[in-house]
Amino acid sequence: MSVDTTKRFDRIIAILIQLQASKKITAKVLAERFQVSLRTIYRDIRTLESCGVPVVGEAGLGYSIMEGYRLPPVMFTKEEAISFLAAQKLMQKFTDKSLGEHYATAMLKIKAILRGKEKDWLAILDTQVIITSVKPLFHEGSPDALEVLFESIAEGKQVFMKYRSLRTDIPTERMIEPVGIYHENNNWYVLGFCHSRLDYRQFRTDRMLLVKRSQKRFSRTHGSLEAYRNQQHLRHTTRVRILVDRKIAPHIAEGKFRYGFESEKAKGNHVEMTFQSPDIENAFPRWYMMFGDYAEILEPAQLRHRVLELSRNIHDKLSQ
Repeated sequence: MSVDTTKRFDRIIAILIQLQASKKITAKVLAERFQVSLRTIYRDIRTLESCGVPVVGEAGLGYSIMEGYRLPPVMFTKEEAISFLAAQKLMQKFTDKSLGEHYATAMLKIKAILRGKEKDWLAILDTQVIITSVKPLFHEGSPDALEVLFESIAEGKQVFMKYRSLRTDIPTERMIEPVGIYHENNNWYVLGFCHSRLDYRQFRTDRMLLVKRSQKRFSRTHGSLEAYRNQQHLRHTTRVRILVDRKIAPHIAEGKFRYGFESEKAKGNHVEMTFQSPDIENAFPRWYMMFGDYAEILEPAQLRHRVLELSRNIHDKLSQ
């Protein structure tokens, strides 16, 4: 069998797997994924059809496999099996208890169809790979928070939530329409329309004391998570520019992303950094003070005044 024939066989099998995994997929998307021409994709689809695979094609909508058609599981490679193990470790530590348990069950099914060698690899690696989280990502009262929120988004149904914000210890009860979920700065966040505030808000899962399903449908059609995040980012942030000594810049490279970092450019022996900060009253100025003796605030003046105020407070306490 020639190399080209082998590549085509592998691609056709990969296309079949993609069709089984997707509700619909266009020839253009397949061509881009496998880096071949549309004509090649059309030919591969015809090959699948000639082998008895019931591929359904709709003009302008893409291809799908007839409902109910299934093939036996495809064998996984050693590398794919290892990726499953890594994913399991992450699921156990970075998702809620419910989703972690579901993934563990799915992993057992995957292991059941692995060859003996791949099973041995996983057995060895399973005890030699440890992943730890920095802090609890979910409140003990809402162990299935992510599962409920995922279902809510998929089904278009509201959720009831008891939530304790950072500003107060008194929890509030809310009905929200979750738009999307994202992980950022070691926390899970949910962006959704809050019926109490009649506006879009973001909520952290570790502050959700309770999350419950409801049968109430969404009251409106929501846009994409990215679009709403961009709108909120611009609406609730302040532009900040600082000049940092180049010797210090590498030491704050990781932390800067937690404070709205946007861009940077070299300026002689310094680096000018631009941020869109959501909090120049506490979070940003306190972070800045960690390296402030090697930096300068270019804008805004309000930030300079706040850093000066905090510095005076420290000075007064040390002088007592």
